[in-house]
Amino acid sequence: MFGRSEIIVGLEIGTAKVCAVVGEADVDGAVQIIGVGTEPTRGAVRKGEIVNMDLAEEAIRAALATAEESADVELRSVYLSVTGSHIEGNNYHGVHPIASVDREIEEEDIEAVARKARPQLSDGREVLHVLRQGYRVDGQAGVDNPLGRFASRLEVDVHVLSGQITRLQNPVCAVKGLGLHVEDIAFAGRASARAALSPEQCELGALLIDLGAGTTEYVVYHNRSLRHSRVIAVGGEHVSNDISVGLKLSNARAERLKLEHGAALPDPSAHGRTVSFTSDVGLDNRTVSVSHLHQVMHARLEELLMLIRDDLAREGLLTHLCAGVVLTGGGARVPALERLATQVFQASVQTARAKVGSGPISILDEPECSTALGLVKLGAQQRATPNQSRTGVFDWLAGKLVGA
Repeated sequence: MFGRSEIIVGLEIGTAKVCAVVGEADVDGAVQIIGVGTEPTRGAVRKGEIVNMDLAEEAIRAALATAEESADVELRSVYLSVTGSHIEGNNYHGVHPIASVDREIEEEDIEAVARKARPQLSDGREVLHVLRQGYRVDGQAGVDNPLGRFASRLEVDVHVLSGQITRLQNPVCAVKGLGLHVEDIAFAGRASARAALSPEQCELGALLIDLGAGTTEYVVYHNRSLRHSRVIAVGGEHVSNDISVGLKLSNARAERLKLEHGAALPDPSAHGRTVSFTSDVGLDNRTVSVSHLHQVMHARLEELLMLIRDDLAREGLLTHLCAGVVLTGGGARVPALERLATQVFQASVQTARAKVGSGPISILDEPECSTALGLVKLGAQQRATPNQSRTGVFDWLAGKLVGA
């Protein structure tokens, strides 16, 4: 790349694996992906949160070493994603009277209405993101930038993501324990959306579902703003567990069957087809019905998608999905999941391809890398906009609003 460029690293500590993506960004925020590294977590993370710090640090170190080698650069800092059932997203509203003599909206008024929209959280929780949805000036909605307008009343709608501070600190401490600096942290669902959704999709209205091993994050964008976000502590590992219990197999065998023969919908062509293998405990060979496998997977995945659909119905958001549904994360690879999601949401469904910039096609096409790729994109945007507020665990937003 020509001119001055910066190295940006996106790091996702997921339930099944750690993924590190290295990007090179120019002064305008354009990104080229130059390296990637992944490493299994080997039980260090459950439902998106670290449960064994030593094993987590080993996996992080290995993933970063691979990424560093492939990019041929020294890595000193990362942008880090966070998730878990403690993450909550809610919408808030702020109102501020314009007190200046000439009633012209100034920067101080914008900062004041932002503070008034910021919620008072319970002890032990802290704001992760305050994302602007839109301003109203004297009742006029849809104002992008009220600065310099004349009014008596300024309002703002925001989406606020918050988390339990001790649980947010754990992944930060794991990275800092390796001698690396954490530039900023971001909710994994927001990062994935930044990689997987286009500006047009965010404008028209889209649902992004990130199906991980231990959690499923989903976000709704409409009119270029984040309108809704949730984390469900259910993911691909729960599908594997259902297979293990339903077919009386070890977890390892169930995971392998899911990956090699699984599907989200029963396949008529699989009727009567079986898979044979040696028993895990050295007993007689086992034979498993592929149709039964599909039925078990269909039940769990349909239940998960229905939970999301029902939540959006309660929020009145199903009619806002003009650009449809986008699937990402490792779970998006399950055959026939697009068709199942189409049935559940009655909308167009597609599996994401990262919209980050340039880079190896294999990386951009891997849904497992969406979060880390999105972190690189968020980092590039942040560095290209020096005045944009940051979000780190030890450097919280002080009422300053940023775009979604």
